[in-house]
Amino acid sequence: MDVIHEVHVAEPGLVVVDIAAADDRTAFAFQAVLASLWAVTAVERASRGPGQAGVRLRCYLDMRQPLTS
Repeated sequence: MDVIHEVHVAEPGLVVVDIAAADDRTAFAFQAVLASLWAVTAVERASRGPGQAGVRLRCYLDMRQPLTS
């Protein structure tokens, strides 16, 4: 994963979420749950590290913007 830059967590309520899962489907399902609750950046693909099991993805979440249903 890339370095977390200060701007991503500069204020209370901003969160960087690194997701590690067995497969893309699981990782994106978890991201969808987060996106149903708060404003979350869209992630189009998960990354696979050479020689590492599973997939990883990173999204940026803003808890200051709760979604209402």
